[in-house]
Amino acid sequence: MSKLREPARSPVEACCTPLVGQELSVEQSELMAAMFKALGDPVRLRLFSKIASHPDGEACVCDISDVGVSQPTVSHHLKRLREAGLLTSERRGTWVYYRVTPSALGAMSGMLSADA
Repeated sequence: MSKLREPARSPVEACCTPLVGQELSVEQSELMAAMFKALGDPVRLRLFSKIASHPDGEACVCDISDVGVSQPTVSHHLKRLREAGLLTSERRGTWVYYRVTPSALGAMSGMLSADA
């Protein structure tokens, strides 16, 4: 039976106040910085995009590894995205399937919103 792996950090709630509304706490700023830092690498951004845009909102590692780097490097980047709380993963047989963490997208977009 497959088991969903949670990100290394606690899941982000999509409740962050926009930057124009109030200052971030130290904890919020550290969590959000880790997410944006993880997406600051072009390979990680491509992998994240491939997963987010994949049909059904999930992608097998076998379907997204064509990003111009070796398979071990792809695994490293996917691990960094999971650690930042941006992805969850589930092993099915020999393959691992990845999903974007919806609350992370909501938190990042909400924080950058101009609506206070």
